[in-house]
Amino acid sequence: MIAAFLWVSLGFALLWLWSQKLKNYSWVDAAWAFGIGICSVRWLSTSPGLKQWVAALLIGCWSLRLTYHLHRRILKHHPKEDSRYAELRESWSSSGFFFFFQLQALLVILMALPFYFIARDSTPWGIFEWIGFFTCIIGLAGEQISDRQISQFKEKNDNPKALCTEGLWRYSRHPNYFFESVIWTGFYVFACGSAHGYWTIHVPLIITFLLLKITGIPPTEKSAVARKGDAYREYQRTTSPFIPLPPSS
Repeated sequence: MIAAFLWVSLGFALLWLWSQKLKNYSWVDAAWAFGIGICSVRWLSTSPGLKQWVAALLIGCWSLRLTYHLHRRILKHHPKEDSRYAELRESWSSSGFFFFFQLQALLVILMALPFYFIARDSTPWGIFEWIGFFTCIIGLAGEQISDRQISQFKEKNDNPKALCTEGLWRYSRHPNYFFESVIWTGFYVFACGSAHGYWTIHVPLIITFLLLKITGIPPTEKSAVARKGDAYREYQRTTSPFIPLPPSS
């Protein structure tokens, strides 16, 4: 685990240097998703068994899908930087961003911990693995559908003020974030079938907190209100922010 952190820390230090050269810190998001996948699969590959292979497939699918999605979005807008990092530039120095990148390296290890315990486990497949597996599948499918629906909507509507209220977006303002939380809940439940896996309860709590309070809903909604005005405020009034629910009147 210590060796993994040192390698990840070095990787994010090099990414910090590269991001400085490109004048775009947005790349850290894609690196974070990729790092969790690589670290988890590396641990799981040390003791291949049914649990380990299935867990590697699940985290691999999550990591590759999100890394590709984020990389494509960042590349599309480059050299324009994500608004979150553009705002932080006003108060942070380059060294501040270095420590931020190292915090992301630490988060990679913390988020990959369920797979560390799964990798060290030799007990047979049980009820926790079944529940965790199907929870992850539901989350992965829901997130993919959410992203596909919003992408198709944007392709059909050139108006930046157009509001997507189709499919899952009719029932939640952020269905992709909700299903991201479902995925990580599934990872945690899967890990509970392994010795000491229940210690990783921090994983779904961290991801849900980040989505609800830090990097997910707050900056996304701030940007949406600025671009779409009263139409989005009405959407906020009638539509659940996170959990898909029937629209209110």
